[in-house]
Amino acid sequence: MPGRFPRWAAVFAAAGALTTAFAAPAAASAVVDHPVRTAGCGHAPGVPAGVTTTRHVVSGGLDREYTVHLPAHYDPRRAYPLVLSFHGHKRTSQYQEELSGFSALDAISVYPQGLIGTDGESAWTGAPYSAAADDVLFTSDLLNALQRTLCVDNGRIFAAGKSNGGGFVGVLACRLAGRIAAFAPVSGAFYPQGGACHPSRDVPILDFHGTADTTIPYTGNPDKGLPSIPAWLASWSTRDGCRPEPVSWTPVPGVVARKWLGCDRRGALEHYRVEGAGHVWPSTRPNNDSATPAAIDATPVIWRFFRTHPLR
Repeated sequence: MPGRFPRWAAVFAAAGALTTAFAAPAAASAVVDHPVRTAGCGHAPGVPAGVTTTRHVVSGGLDREYTVHLPAHYDPRRAYPLVLSFHGHKRTSQYQEELSGFSALDAISVYPQGLIGTDGESAWTGAPYSAAADDVLFTSDLLNALQRTLCVDNGRIFAAGKSNGGGFVGVLACRLAGRIAAFAPVSGAFYPQGGACHPSRDVPILDFHGTADTTIPYTGNPDKGLPSIPAWLASWSTRDGCRPEPVSWTPVPGVVARKWLGCDRRGALEHYRVEGAGHVWPSTRPNNDSATPAAIDATPVIWRFFRTHPLR
């Protein structure tokens, strides 16, 4: 995407420097880890349907940016699922929308924008290079704002993300499981800076990772504190009370899918190991991540998983 990032860099720098002096005063908020009643049903949404619109919300004293896409035939009398899609390190909400393609779904699709981290690039909480801002609080405040103005099904709020955004989805699974129904990290960067993990309930998780990923290696990176993907999955199988050994199958050649059985109550854990894939959002067509198609499309698999794992 030549030429895009220099333009965005100025926006990032401004966003990273924002303080309460630049934002409207707001009451202090706290992370809300339980379902919240939606107040936006039956009211005009305030954003046009069928197009992607940039919006802002104040969180932690900072002006935070996101983009939102409503279905073309959005009906304010109908409760819609909502998908949060988090971009990777150095990327933008626009890049993530194009990459993940959730805006094509019959859902409210939201693409939050990360702040500038310690290396001068956009990032999310849970990485060694992230900003000091609390992105879990931002996510909670963002959902509050969306549910005040849009007709959101509070039992069908989902989160997906790529790379550092995927790692942040792992953080949200630990800290917002009472409000977000299911989680799907792709090529996730699960740094130890994400902190301790004590989810408020059993968590449905679907994970994608390529075996040839050199950015976030499938086998882990001890020097950076990154676990191997099998080790990360094993920790979630324990939290969810699943049987330790998954069943495996091959949905398409070059992909090994694994599912852990016997999980407690609403817990669920699935993993798609994409043989030979690099640090990508898997797609059978060229996308922003790679001109080389992968063996499987991650987005429709994620959407099926989300649809079968509501909060209630």
